[in-house]
Amino acid sequence: MKALHIITGLGVGGAEQQLRLLLRHLPLDCDVVTLTNPGTVAAGLAADGVRVLDLGMAGNRDLGALPRLVRVIRSGGYQLVHTHLYRACLYGRIAARLAGVRAVVATEHSLGDSQMEGRPLNAGVRALYLAGERLGRTTVAVSPTVAERLKRWGVPGPRIEVVPNGIDVARFRFDAARRHDTRRRLGLPDDAYVIGAVGRLAPGKRFGALIRALAQLPDDHWLLLVGGGPEEDVLRRTARAAGVADRVLFTGERPCVPDGTPGPDLPSLTCAMDVLASPSPEEAFGLAIVEALASGLPVLYASCPALEDLPPSAAPAARRVTGGPDAYARAVTEVRRQGPTPRTAPDAARHYCITRSAARLMDVYAAAVSRPPSPSLQEARTS
Repeated sequence: MKALHIITGLGVGGAEQQLRLLLRHLPLDCDVVTLTNPGTVAAGLAADGVRVLDLGMAGNRDLGALPRLVRVIRSGGYQLVHTHLYRACLYGRIAARLAGVRAVVATEHSLGDSQMEGRPLNAGVRALYLAGERLGRTTVAVSPTVAERLKRWGVPGPRIEVVPNGIDVARFRFDAARRHDTRRRLGLPDDAYVIGAVGRLAPGKRFGALIRALAQLPDDHWLLLVGGGPEEDVLRRTARAAGVADRVLFTGERPCVPDGTPGPDLPSLTCAMDVLASPSPEEAFGLAIVEALASGLPVLYASCPALEDLPPSAAPAARRVTGGPDAYARAVTEVRRQGPTPRTAPDAARHYCITRSAARLMDVYAAAVSRPPSPSLQEARTS
């Protein structure tokens, strides 16, 4: 089977990096089209030997991208098209059907209760999403929580399949030598107690709450913010106003050390942490939390469907925290008071092994390809 993956962009992000990891484990010939922004993940895919094409889409209303995408699909001889993220799902489903590909799968990575990829969930967004969804065969939800949200939105239950995000558990295994080296490269004091946070620096992640929590904690507490995004300047100002700018480290999307040489990767950064905090109130899965668990970290979170869909015993070092800076300051204090625990991965991390997710996705592909033909594009428009 030959498959084409279509994604809105390939900058650093959870969905983008999940696609790269999946392609390393899918036993298929796969190409990737990015509608725009062939960033860091595009370079990583190319290094993995994946053919990546940048469609050069100018914006959400660049309708000229549609015929270009149709030509790409027709010329590639693909039996299946898999779309990722809102804009790619809309354009990709239409283009696949116009190109004659009936096996179309879409993954919903980022549907929250009130937003999708930062878009408010208004009637227009919902109507456009559902119109496009009817052109595919299957919509993949990354958690049962997202599956329920899709049903409430109006996607028929039989069209939804749950394929959880996956992680490379071995890659995140804790290593004491890597911890020491990473902390040294970051300039962290030997006795620093490091609170980690991973994600896009955007308002919905509520990282400002962690900065204000840090201001309530002793001076040997540090905050390590891993990610980039539009709120970085706001967060830096928040840190200065709270008097903790010298104890907040911003790694950016591509961590590096001051002299510009390549810096530690995400597994190295989780090794350097003592606890991970995720104050985001709406998550579709909670990938950073699961990766932190794989590194043996205790985690404090506001929302994590990946854990909420499992029994508490699967992640005994995970604790849900409701509230703002005061609540997180108290929770961090309690975790530190309990003392260090062995840095081993709990059952929850192993449950989300990428090989299981890839195998489940192959089942979805097989069903999509073997399913009887669905209505034509014209029929879907008029039904």
